[in-house]
Amino acid sequence: MFTQTITPAFYDTDGLGHINNTRVPQWFEGARNELFRIFTPDLDMKKWQLILARIEVDFVGELFYGKDVEIRTTVSRIGSSSFSVHQEAWQQGVLGAKGEAVMVRYDFAAAKALPLSDEQKTALELHQA
Repeated sequence: MFTQTITPAFYDTDGLGHINNTRVPQWFEGARNELFRIFTPDLDMKKWQLILARIEVDFVGELFYGKDVEIRTTVSRIGSSSFSVHQEAWQQGVLGAKGEAVMVRYDFAAAKALPLSDEQKTALELHQA
């Protein structure tokens, strides 16, 4: 499991004083960087091997400005050319949001999915829940 601490900024809030629902997917994407490094260790976009196929976020509680948020990231499924990432946003021990993202290993020049290598699968398994 990877964890990342987010300190919400004032601009992350909405008119109701909650963290805006558009911010959580952005936080989740940033917290996937360590998984991205399995495919592109230096995160060089010219060598990028992943494409996002699906994302879903469930807002199950409230998140607020002024208190850190911990993003927890695990691999929930490993397929032949894709894998799923489960993420949760916790604040003061309370789950505020959870989500799933499906990532596909992708050859942008050929515009087609590629199989995950054995090495990539092994690295992903280290973070599987």
